[in-house]
Amino acid sequence: MDAGQITFPRRDTRRITVGDVPVGGGAPVSVQSMTTTKTADVEGTLQQIYALAAAGCDIVRCTCNEIEAAEGLAHIVPRSPVPVIADIHHQYRMALAALDAGVQGLRLNPGNIRKPEHIKAVASEARDRRVPIRIGVNGGSLDPELYERHGGRVTPEAMVESAMTELAYFEEVDFDLVKISVKASNVPLMVEAYRQLADATDVPLHLGVTEAGPLPEGYIKATAGIATLLAEGIGDTIRYSLTADPVEEARAGRVLLESLGLRERSNIDLIACPSCGRAEVDVIEVADRAREALADRELPLQVAVMGCVVNGPGEARDADLGIAAGRGRGHLFVKGQNVAVVPEAEMVDTLVEWAEFIAEHGTEAALRRVDTEKARREAERDRAELLDEQGDDANAAGQRVELIKRRSG
Repeated sequence: MDAGQITFPRRDTRRITVGDVPVGGGAPVSVQSMTTTKTADVEGTLQQIYALAAAGCDIVRCTCNEIEAAEGLAHIVPRSPVPVIADIHHQYRMALAALDAGVQGLRLNPGNIRKPEHIKAVASEARDRRVPIRIGVNGGSLDPELYERHGGRVTPEAMVESAMTELAYFEEVDFDLVKISVKASNVPLMVEAYRQLADATDVPLHLGVTEAGPLPEGYIKATAGIATLLAEGIGDTIRYSLTADPVEEARAGRVLLESLGLRERSNIDLIACPSCGRAEVDVIEVADRAREALADRELPLQVAVMGCVVNGPGEARDADLGIAAGRGRGHLFVKGQNVAVVPEAEMVDTLVEWAEFIAEHGTEAALRRVDTEKARREAERDRAELLDEQGDDANAAGQRVELIKRRSG
């Protein structure tokens, strides 16, 4: 199986459309985030939406908590580069106002809009306008009656029941443009709730670990929940709920989907060795500089930064392009073949130059432009000298193994 090929099936779901973004029914998993500006601040909100779109966000959500926010949405929606969803809590009339503003989607929280007549009024209006709604169940805001009936605690069963009750209200008015989320800040709870929901309905699901927190812990918690479900084929849209700039949410979501092979790579995938006793350079520093230099160039390549020439090119042979340090020099390689040797100070600049060439002309053209045999000989010479100087076991692993054997013998 080729590297990057999806190894898990996608769950079959209904297809809905949020603006021009298809969701469910085999459509690519989409990335969502939410603005942190006051929605009444039209220019500030649009600026953030454009930044989110540039970072890979497909759908954006804006709060609609007051009439000024709804009025702001009327100006924002026509100028937004991505579909806009209005986030509604407590006041069902704000959902109606958001629909008047022209939003492409709504998010309703069944935990705080509980009157059936209000829910069905919004669903009826959305039905007539062909605007989808996300039923956004949140473990921290369950209906108190539902909470008590499930033992005074949040359970997967309680969250799924909340979603299915709301879905039944929608069905009463023949509204089926729906997606559902059952988010919680507890990862095992969130994962189990989505598994149960996936068994209960074929509605598209929006994944997220709510209140995941600041970086880096927030990345880890959100990835643990979202990636687990995506690997099981569950999930049609995702959001990283981080205590950070929402642009970080969009970037994280895009990277996750590309890493799982669920979206085509849109930018550099930088891989780097964790360093060891053989490293001839500060790998962390070089990798950071390479990431910064390549970050905004939108080159859909895998680029490797390796600390030495002993194993570097071999370990990263599947990368489109890479560089391995060796005795004050950088050995550039394309698809595992050495192509050039450059001074250590020029390694990052050389990576950028070759990445741009490969993105435009391809790896075969890159290999044709150089004497790969000469570069290979130079890399082999540096590799031999390094092994002669440091030995085959630069990290003394062999000595440690022998010590373990003696102690346990």
